[in-house]
Amino acid sequence: MIDTSAVNVPPRRRRTAGSPDAGSSSNDGAGGAPPVDRSTPPFSESWKQDVPASIVVVLVALPLCLGVALASGAPLSSGLLAGVIGGVLVGLLSSSHLMVSGPAAGLTAIVLAGITALGSFPAFLTAVIIGGLLQIVLSVLRAGVIGYYFPSAVIKGMLAGIGVILILKQLPHAVGYDADYEGDVAFIQPDGSNTFSALINAYNSIQPGAALICLISLAILFIWAGVPALKKIKMLPGPLVVVLAAIGMNFAFGSAAPDWQLGIEHLVQLPLPETARDLLTFFILPDFSALSNPETWRVGVTLAIVASLETLLSLEATDKLDPYKRESDTNRELLAQGIGNTLAGFVGALPITGVIVRSAANIGAGGRTRWSAVLHGMLLLIAVVSIPKALNYIPLAALAAILLHTGWKLAAPALWKQSYKQGMSQFIPFAATVVAIVLTDLLIGIAIGMLVGVTFILKEYLYQPALNPVSSPDAVLQRYRLPDQVTFLSKANIEQTLDALAPGSRIEIDGRNTKRFDHDVLEILHDFRTTAQLREIDYRLVGVPELTGPSSSGH
Repeated sequence: MIDTSAVNVPPRRRRTAGSPDAGSSSNDGAGGAPPVDRSTPPFSESWKQDVPASIVVVLVALPLCLGVALASGAPLSSGLLAGVIGGVLVGLLSSSHLMVSGPAAGLTAIVLAGITALGSFPAFLTAVIIGGLLQIVLSVLRAGVIGYYFPSAVIKGMLAGIGVILILKQLPHAVGYDADYEGDVAFIQPDGSNTFSALINAYNSIQPGAALICLISLAILFIWAGVPALKKIKMLPGPLVVVLAAIGMNFAFGSAAPDWQLGIEHLVQLPLPETARDLLTFFILPDFSALSNPETWRVGVTLAIVASLETLLSLEATDKLDPYKRESDTNRELLAQGIGNTLAGFVGALPITGVIVRSAANIGAGGRTRWSAVLHGMLLLIAVVSIPKALNYIPLAALAAILLHTGWKLAAPALWKQSYKQGMSQFIPFAATVVAIVLTDLLIGIAIGMLVGVTFILKEYLYQPALNPVSSPDAVLQRYRLPDQVTFLSKANIEQTLDALAPGSRIEIDGRNTKRFDHDVLEILHDFRTTAQLREIDYRLVGVPELTGPSSSGH
């Protein structure tokens, strides 16, 4: 391959305070001071939106933190600590205004396999530290640029796919079938069933009390979101009303309909520390003797790669959902996640990533700035320490309703309709991503969506002329100009054009404006000289480098 110019990746365009889509106000000040970006107000102005949103995120995050820890074979406290670190520390360091970080279901299989391979959770924590430090290195190397290359159709498909998964996975919890852990997003579940067989099992195991609680909770959520008068009660978010009403209903079942009352297996199950010493047991120190085990390093590298990819995907999706259209710095995000994971390894927490479900709940609840994520981490810590018994009264069916409502908003029919109107090159990668995520998991689904999207790009490229005629059809000398770049993808098109030349033609191919020649293309262009002689074609190459010559830009 001959590359005749250095290619610099342009920095991602940032929406500035004065741009029309930044939500900024005009500059009335003297002295040419830059306008103020009103889309990111100080906490003194945003608290009315951020505080209620943080409460909603706590309600969503609490069962997910516990569920991911349970499925990972880790102590329940490790999931809660990861939620607190992801909210407070990563929230403060992140450049994202609305993304919420914490333990992610996408890492469950890696965590479970890592703990098993290393023999203990403390040894696994050493791998978490390695993963966090590697993320910091990736940030320094500016590897966050990868996040800029996910197609829009795939990111939208990811959002819709997560929405569909939330609906399918929460329906069993909605009717009281709680065999799978909250927050599972994989098609094959730890209990041996899959997403669809779990729905069948749930149909045969309906708990009337759970189903009624979920139906009433959903009604409250849709009414709360649809009635303008209720929207004005900003400090009382709908999900909080749902949780309080669900607790009240379950207590009422105890006296009015005992058979409908939900047992502890259908409620949130937080560990209950009795004393301050019990709280200290939440913290587990890493076993640094595991550093001598090569497997520790392999697990650490795997965590760094997968956690970074999931974070970058969630960051891109969150930026798309952001009503103020603010964009985040991907390298700073990797730094924030790396620092968070390093601390997580030192204190006994699960590894952390950006999580789109919590982020979508944050945005849906009206979160305005990073303080909603930070406050959620603080509130999670306060709730676990001060009112764990009260939290253990929350029915999982009520939390399922909140996640069902979130899933409906993420996978709304309007999103599918919009994608369809954009054409098949957008809709098919979108739909493929949704289906693949539902039938596999997040990262595999994204990979499949990317492959489908790339297929459309390649198809377009193959049909795009590589030899562009620049002379009139009746000219004696037919001149063709090569594009800015010619790669092996242009081979078929060039060969077809050359083969179609009539005997005795006079042809000139101009490559003076081409900056990049693939070796495969150069072979075709030069090898055609022999064919041209046999067909008596006057064949000229201008600005096309020789096969064995140095890189050039047309000499």
